[in-house]
Amino acid sequence: MGRSRNNRRGPAAEAVVEAVDGGLAELVPDPDRARAWTLLIDGAPQSHVDLDDPAYLSFEYQRRLGHVIDLAAPPGKPVQAVHLGGGAFTLARYVAATRPRSTQQVVERDAALVRLVRRALPLDPGARIRVRSVDAREGLAKVPDGWADLIVADVFSGARTPAHLTSTEFLDEVRRALKPSGVYAANVADGPPLAHLRGQIATAAARFPELALIADPAVLRGRRFGNAVLAASALPLPLAELTRRAACDPHPARVEHGRQLTDFTGGAAPVTDEAAVASPAPPPSVFD
Repeated sequence: MGRSRNNRRGPAAEAVVEAVDGGLAELVPDPDRARAWTLLIDGAPQSHVDLDDPAYLSFEYQRRLGHVIDLAAPPGKPVQAVHLGGGAFTLARYVAATRPRSTQQVVERDAALVRLVRRALPLDPGARIRVRSVDAREGLAKVPDGWADLIVADVFSGARTPAHLTSTEFLDEVRRALKPSGVYAANVADGPPLAHLRGQIATAAARFPELALIADPAVLRGRRFGNAVLAASALPLPLAELTRRAACDPHPARVEHGRQLTDFTGGAAPVTDEAAVASPAPPPSVFD
């Protein structure tokens, strides 16, 4: 699908470092893939992009979001997707590669980062991807009612999800913008004692009847900080296939749903705008 591994950038390839609105951005070449790069913001890995093979997802949590995307509609069928949080547009590129003719909106408030990514890692000119440099909730409010087949939330500011993107009121906007059959998927980062993750599950359960959580067992047991993917819909999710795919990943994950997922929340209450706080900051050791 990509170019031959012999067609490399050569030893002269160097990292690109620029100040953006959210901090110091670095684009670091992947030594193992010819035209692949990792985006870091203030030292925290944000995205990985392979320009030769945009269907390749390197990060564990992005692979899990990819599974949700793959199962949100029949294989290859174009979808209408909204990405809250752009990074290097990894998942928008993935949708464009795996579901040609999809129409997508990326909402990334860091305008300087958008300019850097567009210049250094240009999008396929044939991809139907529109990028808006506004706040995620502001951008979501502009999506027409019932427009999206898929909404993906992967928003971090200083490695934390902003408080106003963690509430029931935010999910009211998500539901408004989704088609009745649409799927919502969110990247949720947390560590012991997992209070934020439990609260996010309870918040989603207050607005969606069908939920699934995909995560590393060590994260679910509260043994380390990590990412969990929360999928939600008004209709039943493809749990068996999600479970199979998550278990077959290079770093296997578990899928929790139903009563087990309810029990996991431990009676956590849904989060409202009034009580919302940003997700916890990861410990420095996470990025060592």
